[in-house]
Amino acid sequence: MTRTRTMPTWLALGGAVSIGAMTAVQARINGVLGVRIDDGIVAGLISFAVGLMALLTLVPLIPSTRAAAGRLIDGIRTRTIPVWMLLGGACGALTVSTQGVVAGVLGVSLFTVGVVAGQTLHGLLLDRIGFGPAGVVAVTPGRVVGGALALLAVGISIGGDVLHQAPVWLLVLPVLAGAGIAWQAGANGRLAKTVSSPIAATLMSFIAGTSVLVVAAAVSVAVRGLPAALPAEPWLYVGGLLGFVYIMLGAFLVAHTGVLLMGLGSVLGQLSMSILIDLLWPTASRPALWQLLAMVVVAFASVFAALPRRRR
Repeated sequence: MTRTRTMPTWLALGGAVSIGAMTAVQARINGVLGVRIDDGIVAGLISFAVGLMALLTLVPLIPSTRAAAGRLIDGIRTRTIPVWMLLGGACGALTVSTQGVVAGVLGVSLFTVGVVAGQTLHGLLLDRIGFGPAGVVAVTPGRVVGGALALLAVGISIGGDVLHQAPVWLLVLPVLAGAGIAWQAGANGRLAKTVSSPIAATLMSFIAGTSVLVVAAAVSVAVRGLPAALPAEPWLYVGGLLGFVYIMLGAFLVAHTGVLLMGLGSVLGQLSMSILIDLLWPTASRPALWQLLAMVVVAFASVFAALPRRRR
């Protein structure tokens, strides 16, 4: 039996860190857009629609991706691809909607630490049951310690006066989004492996997410009324392009890292970039500087503890 060629751990981890950094930038962009139009769900729909349009433009230009899209359609028609593999984008819809509701108000750092909690715990569970394309990943002491240290970063970040400045429900939403990110990574990774194309899997993710957000945005508009006028600044609409890049990259990398290690690397990128963003572009509510620095130190330690040890 042939073995799948594996990527060096340091390279896969670097890709996971870059995913986290892009997620933090996207969170601020979508958060600002949600505040400007006064509707985080519509902001999430705009983000997903931009990414979907980019994918629909790209897929026909690449022969191998066109063939993979054909395999995807055949698998859906013949029901050889399970429905759960097609729904990773639904979790992405939760993520971008939460960005629009939370990150623009509380800052990217507080949004990120909630994501850390959900992503770490759910990633450990999904690896244990073999949900991702890497199969069952053993719960080693290092992985447990890494997950615990990541949660310690959350505890540091919500110390002091943070909970007095932010209602608890605003921190619960990012936790749910983090669990969704872990599930999305596993589902998209399995789909990418099935159709032999991360781009085709990403396209399916955006189709599912956009479909969910169309319904959610319609409900939001019916209840709250039309959003404010769309802002003219072009940079407020590139969040979807970042989502396209990091979802595709995640679908490829998760087969080499497992769900938890990719999540911890992403956490490191998210925390580092979110701190930089909040220092350069602060919101009213954010952790103190000592908390931000402690978060990064603990995040580094969590990734180091979870790295696989080379056998002698």
